[in-house]
Amino acid sequence: MNILFVGDVFGSPGRHIVREHLPHVVETNSVDLLVINGENAAGGFGITPSIAEELFDLGAHVITTGNHIWDKKEIFEYMAVPADSHSRNRRIIRPANYAAATPGFGVYEGELGNGQSYAVLNLQGRVFMSSCDDPFRKADELLSKITAKVILLDLHAETTSEKVAMGWYLDGRVTAVLGTHTHIPTADERILPGGTAYQTDVGMSGPYDSVIGVEKELVLNRFLTGMPGKFEAAKGNPKMCATLIVCDGATGRAQRIQRIMLGE
Repeated sequence: MNILFVGDVFGSPGRHIVREHLPHVVETNSVDLLVINGENAAGGFGITPSIAEELFDLGAHVITTGNHIWDKKEIFEYMAVPADSHSRNRRIIRPANYAAATPGFGVYEGELGNGQSYAVLNLQGRVFMSSCDDPFRKADELLSKITAKVILLDLHAETTSEKVAMGWYLDGRVTAVLGTHTHIPTADERILPGGTAYQTDVGMSGPYDSVIGVEKELVLNRFLTGMPGKFEAAKGNPKMCATLIVCDGATGRAQRIQRIMLGE
């Protein structure tokens, strides 16, 4: 079974570069399951229902998010669907360790056309992030209820240490632990001893002539002066970052992991 995870889609440059490269990457690698992190797809901050639909139209089975999920209020109602729904609305998820009263859900369990079952989890780290429940204990809770063997976790977190720790904590219990949020792809992809594929950060699908997606002059001005200012998405040098995982569908054990970075 082949799984493709596309890293944080950032603004229109990210959506453009993903539209350009995704079809041939999916075809060339015979991708069975496509997961896209879309939390920054709307101008670099949040996601709207129309953009979620755009990503689903590209073939995404599940859209994961992170700490910017609530930046566009239009998404609130879009995600307010029953837990047992398999509509597109239900297939966009937010970190599971958010308060239970927030819209949406943190895990999606589905089945591919060939009968292969899968689960996608979304968790947010706590180090240098906004307050949320313990992601390690929440992972235990979720996994105790999941029957699928193929399980992918998008861990949206700031620090390398927290992501690495989660990889070891879940080794042998999930197919993959893939990090998002820092927007910089890491070169540490590997298969852990228990059969879990791991990468600290998949990287951003967006403009790399920037400071993690934002116009570099605006960020430099804040560093140099300490003065506040509105951040805007950059446009230059867009690249699509993704990770390809090959696994055994019957056991969920990962067999291969590969970084992908494609530009114009």
